[in-house]
Amino acid sequence: MLTSLTDLTRTMPDADLILAATLIPAAAAFLIPLFYRIPNLREAVTLVASAALATVTWSLYPRIVAGAQPELKIWEVAPGLDLSFKVEPLGMMFALIASTLWIVNSIYSIGYMRANNEPRQTQFYVCFAVAIAATMALAFSGNLFTMFLAYEVLTLSTYPLVTHKATPEAMKAGRVYLVLLVGTSMVLFLPAILLTWGVAGTLNFTAGGIIAPGDLSPLLLGGLLGLFVFGIGKAAVMPVHFWLPAAMVAPTPVSALLHAVAVVKAGVFSVLKVVVYIFGIETLSTTGAGDWLVYVAGFTVIMASIVALRQDNLKKRLAFSTVSQLSYVVLATAILTPISAIGAAMHIAAHAVSKITLFFAAGSIYTAAHKTEISQLNGIGWKMPWTMTAFAIGALAMIGLPPTAGFLGKWFMLQGAVQSEQWFPVTVIVLSTILNAGYFLPILVRAFFMEADPVRLQAAGAQAAHDTHDDDHGEAPFPIVLALTITASMSVLLFLFPDIALDLAKLMVAGG
Repeated sequence: MLTSLTDLTRTMPDADLILAATLIPAAAAFLIPLFYRIPNLREAVTLVASAALATVTWSLYPRIVAGAQPELKIWEVAPGLDLSFKVEPLGMMFALIASTLWIVNSIYSIGYMRANNEPRQTQFYVCFAVAIAATMALAFSGNLFTMFLAYEVLTLSTYPLVTHKATPEAMKAGRVYLVLLVGTSMVLFLPAILLTWGVAGTLNFTAGGIIAPGDLSPLLLGGLLGLFVFGIGKAAVMPVHFWLPAAMVAPTPVSALLHAVAVVKAGVFSVLKVVVYIFGIETLSTTGAGDWLVYVAGFTVIMASIVALRQDNLKKRLAFSTVSQLSYVVLATAILTPISAIGAAMHIAAHAVSKITLFFAAGSIYTAAHKTEISQLNGIGWKMPWTMTAFAIGALAMIGLPPTAGFLGKWFMLQGAVQSEQWFPVTVIVLSTILNAGYFLPILVRAFFMEADPVRLQAAGAQAAHDTHDDDHGEAPFPIVLALTITASMSVLLFLFPDIALDLAKLMVAGG
């Protein structure tokens, strides 16, 4: 069936492929509840839909690198204001990441949700599919209006995932999540869009930007940029980052969605897309209106890393790591050179495959060993070698060491900063790399070079009852281990064969 679909997509018009990319996950969300009494069929719908979406999305890739930028207008809301899609290189990259990782995350979710007897699994798969549909619409958005609508649907569809456990802690986290993301988008992001429309007379994403240097004073231009950066709360630039650590109460597949597949990637993707296609790198660089963003992003990178050092809970340490790593993308964008923008795009891809590996590993540890704290992980590397080897690869990528994908983005960032003689971002990247090593390497030391301490384990907290059976566990169920092995391999492969992501990033800055 997949071969037939591949053959079909080769002959489909571009507009039909764009429409299919948004409708396939939406159709899955409709079909999944029909099989709520038959879990195998329910999950088969998810797997088939994710494979079909990836096939359709990848079929667009050769057309984009050949120079095409297909468009699809859905609805004219008002003169000059359309609900429309346009596939440009950056959006193509984001769509490839989301559609490909949906397959792997679905495999992982099946193993995790069943092994942990999670409630409301049908609701989980439905909301996940809606979130992917919103992500594809966001990736292919042709203007700020379409981006805003998709952004809001993504927030609303992931709220039930954050509150999945329905505990008081989960409901509180959900309120923080909803208030911060909807609040920032309504109070800052939406006014920024309206002001842009008033200044430029259009909201269409355009190579080189739509705001000319003389349209606004540098002060007002910088203020408008601030509305976008802080209004796009999913980018988690401090101080609008609190929703992200709070959301770690959700099941691990949701954490993977939030941190790697959709939500936070939607944030930094939107910031980068706004800078490149609304403001224009050259406009912000020549006016100096974006200079302040380097310091805000740099502060977030360092402070989030320092907070991560203090976390004993594994998922919380990963969450603050995400806050820091996201601001690498914002920092690279704020350097405002073509090569640093390439670094920002490359880091989006690298962070996706590497951070999802780390969360997959955290969920694997919880499922097999019922451990949530780093202080409980002594010696676990020898009981869960596949899981902890994958974790090690993900950790090295976050530090930025070869041969992992995390090295590439940092390399381009540093090149852009050095060539433009901006030494503050160079200092931030070097210092944060040391901090990254400081909060990841001790986990690996515990896992592979320290013996389990039963007394420490018994005193560690909520999972103490389970820790008495520490010697009885091995790896998590096969779907979990398979998924994290795939994503860890992707992190290495993206380093060895970076051409797909790199070609799209280069086309983005070239205006292709």
